[in-house]
Amino acid sequence: MAHDLLIKNGRVVDGSGMPAFRGDVGVKNGKIAELGKLSGPAKRTIDAEDRVVSPGFVDNHCHFDAQVTWDPLCSFSPQHGATTVVFGNCSLGLAPIRPGTAKRVAEFLSYVEAIPMEVLNTVDVEWESIAQYMNRLEGRLGVNVGNFIGHSTVRYYVMGDESQKRTATGDEIKAMQDVVRDGMKAGALGFSVSRNKGHYDPQGVHIPALWADEDEIFAIADVLRELGTGIIQCGGGRAPELKDGLMARLSEATGRTVIYNNLGQTMRDPDAWKKHMARLEETSKAGIRAFPLCSPNRTTQTFTMKNCQIFRGTPTWHPILLASDDEKMRAYSDPAVRRKLHEEVVEHKGTKLPAAGYSLKWWDYMWVEEPKLPKNKGLKGKTIGQLAKDQGKGIIDTFLDLVVEEELTTVFMQSEINVDTEAMKQILTHPNAIVGLSDGGAHVQFHGGYGYCTRLLSEWVREKQIMSLEHAVRRLTFDSASALGLYDRGLLRPGLNADVVIFDPDTVRPLPESIVHDFPANGWRVKEPAEGIKATIVNGEVLLEDGKYTGALPGKVARNTYYHANND
Repeated sequence: MAHDLLIKNGRVVDGSGMPAFRGDVGVKNGKIAELGKLSGPAKRTIDAEDRVVSPGFVDNHCHFDAQVTWDPLCSFSPQHGATTVVFGNCSLGLAPIRPGTAKRVAEFLSYVEAIPMEVLNTVDVEWESIAQYMNRLEGRLGVNVGNFIGHSTVRYYVMGDESQKRTATGDEIKAMQDVVRDGMKAGALGFSVSRNKGHYDPQGVHIPALWADEDEIFAIADVLRELGTGIIQCGGGRAPELKDGLMARLSEATGRTVIYNNLGQTMRDPDAWKKHMARLEETSKAGIRAFPLCSPNRTTQTFTMKNCQIFRGTPTWHPILLASDDEKMRAYSDPAVRRKLHEEVVEHKGTKLPAAGYSLKWWDYMWVEEPKLPKNKGLKGKTIGQLAKDQGKGIIDTFLDLVVEEELTTVFMQSEINVDTEAMKQILTHPNAIVGLSDGGAHVQFHGGYGYCTRLLSEWVREKQIMSLEHAVRRLTFDSASALGLYDRGLLRPGLNADVVIFDPDTVRPLPESIVHDFPANGWRVKEPAEGIKATIVNGEVLLEDGKYTGALPGKVARNTYYHANND
């Protein structure tokens, strides 16, 4: 057979979890054509040189809804081997949008996912419906993209400002059902909701999805049961699942897979992961498809007090975070304000944990990453708790004395999620959790997250050896693809999409983060590159080779089974 692309001399890890084998992969017309010891002509041949040849990774939880309109690669996900990215998570998205309301819809995405409004304001909204948005993306993509229909976006589309004031009427629920039905028929991968009480708009009001009662959520999700397609995604699903089984009940009622955030270890509630695992054992034995995501990343975020999310939602601190820099400086210098902050975030009076972005003893998991004044260079690497002890002061005074002295420019780092290695070994190998949650495109000035694939392969497989390479590749490919209803990818099998990544298992890893100014409106973000990725191939075309973009646009909009059954 004559191939369009022939990958020779690879260590083929096909995504099934079966043992690797030495062989070649032939590609024709954007599909996998053959595997084995292949010969014959090819338009292009790549010598894998004993590197791993695997299915492209499926980045299953992203927020590239806006970024995809100017960045067809959805960088930096494909740099780490992702060939398909999925956005529209956590009830947020950019469709449907009524004319004249684009800025308001963008505000929900901006504040929850920490994407600057000056960047989002550059997006030329040329669509109204979900179908129009998806069609706008088609033909302008480097990677494959799939999208969920966001509950907050739909609710605002139907109810306007009332969406953040009350429950919906029967007629409004029916209108939302109609919008979701049209979007699912256009090929959306599912419907996303949010139960995360930390999700606010820039004015400090909960996003529309959080105003919905269970009846509304179940009624809209029933559209997926009716059509027999799609999945339900939930941001902040862990707490309601542990409380009263909401995720499992949604799956049972609709017959659809539910994926939610997340199974993880956090210092906010150190033993919660054990309770969550016990719950997963119950639901899996009952045959319920309600699966949490889990991340190989030890979540860190870099911030200054000019731009901080950690304390949002607390009564006194939240409005200060939204204020101007001058107002922040006045507030942080005010002893009365400091007393209130101490009561709320040190003594935890009037605040509810773990809904806020910090643990009970957050000062032990937050440290000075980059002091600005020469005289403070010795503070680098010290936690706020250490500094308070050294200086003989309270936590808030220690923290805010430095903040005020350096005029909000001190760079801090926080890390209190997935820091327990023994817990992480159990979490990442749990059969009913799905590895992912890069959050690509979100929190762009705080952390990357794109490198979860290369981190799983480096830290957890090569270094800690908690699972085999074949198992890890399956976790990054087939497991996500099948859970998302993407049955045309995730395996190297003849007839499936030729989404392929070639990587060196001995060197693959995420590289240190840096700052890059490459967003519209002179915006900046955190860059996280990778090492050890030889090539990222999308639908049979080389998208990235040795980290360099080829200029190809082979990506397609990934659509659900209903769409393919009625349109192919």
